[in-house]
Amino acid sequence: MTLTLDRGVQQVKVNRTLQPVVLGVEKLLEDPDNFLKGARVGLICNQASVDHGFRHVADLFFQHPKIQLTALFGPQHGIRGDLQDNMIETDHGVDRKTGLPVHSLYSETREPTEAMLKDVDVLVFDMQDVGCRIYTFVYTMANCMKAAKKLGKRMIVCDRPNPINGSAVAGNVLEPEFASFVGQFPIPTRHGMTPGELAQLFNKHFNIDCELEVIKVDGWRRELWHDETDAPWVLPSPNMPTIEAATVFPGTVHFEGTQMSEGRGTTKPFELIGAPYIDPDAYADKLNGLGLNGVYFRASVFQPTFQKHAGVSCGGVQIHVLDRDAFESVSAGIAMVKTAYDMYPDQFRWKEAPYEYVYDKNPFDVISGTDKIRIAFEQGIELREILNSWKKPFAEFSETRNGYLLY
Repeated sequence: MTLTLDRGVQQVKVNRTLQPVVLGVEKLLEDPDNFLKGARVGLICNQASVDHGFRHVADLFFQHPKIQLTALFGPQHGIRGDLQDNMIETDHGVDRKTGLPVHSLYSETREPTEAMLKDVDVLVFDMQDVGCRIYTFVYTMANCMKAAKKLGKRMIVCDRPNPINGSAVAGNVLEPEFASFVGQFPIPTRHGMTPGELAQLFNKHFNIDCELEVIKVDGWRRELWHDETDAPWVLPSPNMPTIEAATVFPGTVHFEGTQMSEGRGTTKPFELIGAPYIDPDAYADKLNGLGLNGVYFRASVFQPTFQKHAGVSCGGVQIHVLDRDAFESVSAGIAMVKTAYDMYPDQFRWKEAPYEYVYDKNPFDVISGTDKIRIAFEQGIELREILNSWKKPFAEFSETRNGYLLY
């Protein structure tokens, strides 16, 4: 498409060609007999599960004459994304549009039960991931795969692009003793994989071993960011509104393990970071002095409307990514936490347990997938040494990852 920008007397035309893609779920809807073979279907989806016309896949499945949709399964935040709070469990219920039962997989159970699957032959997963280990939807997928294995059901994963591209991989690899619902498997923070690729990794390498079929995306290439394709974007969770938020998320999600605000309750979640005790100019100067690639930290004051420090002015920074291919989000996020920890030792606090119902571990450790980062901060270890300690397990994962890439 061509955009015309009016800049006073000058007009500048910007040519932008988007890569056409066909989503996995669109291929299924085009030929359901090929994939479903008359089976009763349980659909795992949320508000971002739409086709190119922004039509919700639950409605499309329900209306399709060749699809027998019998149940819906909702992840964190609900099937249509109606729950704002980060950690509030979702009730079971009935879908307001289709009238079908909605089984919450963010409730007293994270895995479908035998009773939930009594009228289901095949589970179909179609959800938009954000390319970060610390995001629950792919673990809902994994838990459905486990239930499918136990109860003799088939599992179909309709793939979608990784919105922050599928080439860049970064961060530390989770240690198994820190597994939780924000990190079930030893993979790095930014995994560079699609849901379908992760499904194959979970199924084979991590031994779920269910009857799995992945429906690939046509037209997608690993180096593409979401906004370089024509794929539809709907915020996959209430505080993930934009690709810009997803770009910084693998780093700034670590602030969820602190008492600092990660920008929830503002119009820029995960891009605005701060706390009432922070001098924004001093913090910004210190961060910019680190010389991190592709990013500028702008001093900012903001007031969250809910969650941490609601109604209180917070000093901090807004993260401006200048070159997203050069920007390494995980290292930047860790640097931001360490800088705040070092600058404000008397005021900085870790978040109190529990986090995701893991009662015996520090929430920052649960998010990080290790206690080594926090301990390194507390021991005054330099940032470079912390980042270098990730290299060996990261290299091992990268070799494993190569065997499961579909694109």
